[in-house]
Amino acid sequence: MKIGRFLISGKETYGFVKDDRIATKEEIMSKTGIPIPLSIKEFLFDGWYEEVISHNPKLDYSAKLSDAIILAPIPNPPKVICLAYNYTDHAKEQNLIPPEDPVIVLIPRTTLNGTNSDIVCPSFVKKLDYEVELAVIIGKSCKNIDAKDAMDKIFGYMVFNDVSARDIQAKDKQFGRAKGFDTFAPCGPWITTADKIPDPQNLKLKTKVNGVLRQDSSTSKMFIKIPDIVSKLSKVMTLEKGDVISTGTPAGVIQNSPDAVFLQDGDKIEMEIEKLGKLENTVRFIQ
Repeated sequence: MKIGRFLISGKETYGFVKDDRIATKEEIMSKTGIPIPLSIKEFLFDGWYEEVISHNPKLDYSAKLSDAIILAPIPNPPKVICLAYNYTDHAKEQNLIPPEDPVIVLIPRTTLNGTNSDIVCPSFVKKLDYEVELAVIIGKSCKNIDAKDAMDKIFGYMVFNDVSARDIQAKDKQFGRAKGFDTFAPCGPWITTADKIPDPQNLKLKTKVNGVLRQDSSTSKMFIKIPDIVSKLSKVMTLEKGDVISTGTPAGVIQNSPDAVFLQDGDKIEMEIEKLGKLENTVRFIQ
């Protein structure tokens, strides 16, 4: 199932996506009689989704996707955790050995952004870069779990662009500020539930800038695989329902491409992960 958050006729809602149609929260309540909550987070992780999903054949999917503004699927996750250096090809292009344990950065939820929205960047940033990543959505809170139990804690997956200001990153010698600007984490376009993605370690990822292919890889090149990521992180911090874990980027970022130009005002970025959909965003520099 694909589940997203939308603005339709100026009103925020959420619902199921099928092809180019949406079954909105309002339709779900009308057709099923189930008084689902206002919050998509409560709907996804507090038992409402499981109650509603069996009623899916009753839904008409009466809203058009083309009439909706697609928002970031989860507006207020407890944590957004991003991994660094977790693809063998990305590490190789930097002459690095991938680390045995996750190298992470926590970014604020105000970075989250939807598809078809602008990535807004202050003009003092001179080296703006993209990173296509597979994001994992935690569905069950967990602590100190083994890798064999990790996949049961995952609700679903989405596309994630871990936008980075490389000049800030180099100046600060760490990632927090460089990745922490508002709008720097386009994600979605919706959450695809884990049951629809039987092998998340074998998905194609692509990035295009102004139609030119920049990244072309596969989640099979992750060094630390998803079960181990979840397990290892749970031994550091409690993973909570709704947490977003972005699992690292493959080769092809601008920083490691000698002939590439850093992102400019008006650049169009397309990111796609097989079976999960596509993000499309425009870069806008402001004073």
